[in-house]
Amino acid sequence: MDTMSAPANIFDPACPSRVVFARIGDKWASLVIQVLADGPLRFSQLKSMVSVVTPKVLTQTLRALERDGLLKRTVFAQVPPRVDYELTPLGATLLEPLAALRAWAESNVPAMLIARDEYDDAQDEALLTSQPK
Repeated sequence: MDTMSAPANIFDPACPSRVVFARIGDKWASLVIQVLADGPLRFSQLKSMVSVVTPKVLTQTLRALERDGLLKRTVFAQVPPRVDYELTPLGATLLEPLAALRAWAESNVPAMLIARDEYDDAQDEALLTSQPK
């Protein structure tokens, strides 16, 4: 598939837009992008703000975002060495859609949790009523 001339179609398994969709859908990548909204941060700052991510997974996420052109890694020649991560202009274009998704998630999580509880209760009830006595 010629990626430069064919129209993007997220539903086409061969379309590179699927890779982009998967990258943005990754929970760590979307959190890192949002954390970097206010400017450059060091690895330790990112790790503490993103929380439970392991250093290995954070490193993999940062490398993938850098490879995709969404963030820039700057190494400062000083002792001890300092590395900053910041969004590129392309990465910054994701802030608005991610903010909308975050607002939706934060507004709708109570309804989703209620729906989960109701579903689980119904599944439990169905299992109990289908067992022989």
